[in-house]
Amino acid sequence: MGEKLHIQASSKIRQNLKLLDLDYREYREVWALQKKMVKNRCQSLIPDTLILVEHYPVYTFGKNSNDNHLLGSRDNNVPVYHTERGGDITFHGPGQLVGYPILDLQNHNKSITWYMRSLEEVIINTLKLYKINAQSRRGLTGVWVGDQKIAALGVRLSRWVSMHGFSLNVNTDLKFYEGIIPCGIFEYDVTSMAETLGHEVDMAKVKKSIINEFIKFFHFDIMETGIA
Repeated sequence: MGEKLHIQASSKIRQNLKLLDLDYREYREVWALQKKMVKNRCQSLIPDTLILVEHYPVYTFGKNSNDNHLLGSRDNNVPVYHTERGGDITFHGPGQLVGYPILDLQNHNKSITWYMRSLEEVIINTLKLYKINAQSRRGLTGVWVGDQKIAALGVRLSRWVSMHGFSLNVNTDLKFYEGIIPCGIFEYDVTSMAETLGHEVDMAKVKKSIINEFIKFFHFDIMETGIA
């Protein structure tokens, strides 16, 4: 069953957060951008940054994935990438909001468990604004609505600087998930905000809500925008 986990927000005051809203981008391009930004963040050349993006259809494996979780019934026109993030296979595509926080956790909390639960809490708090009752699950990552997963997480840390992040199904075409065993979990299905609410959801408003909840939870004072 779902449960509420009490995660304390970051207690240290941050100076600013840079926001990069990339609209639609190919996965490979943003993956390369993350690597560059992690290197720069490790050298304190850039501030903490939140990348928001929608990808063109793509399947990505985590470092501990099982190749058998990519099914023969999948659309062979959808590219597949093996990445260095945690977790198993997942799908990214239009209608899904993907967030890649590039954060130095030394300025927040040096705990990957705290960080993962914090990202879940940001998404849960966002979904509350839409009257969607979402929760975390003990022993599993991601955000759930009943027995259905609505958001997936997978991260990597390098010298306590994060990359990869979360994906929230907003208006996602869930048929793409029929080509994989999402996150390697056989017994549960996936859902989206649109499917849960019974109507399409304004992506721009969801982005704004995610940004506000992210700033609030991680205690950022100032937000600046930029382009990559």
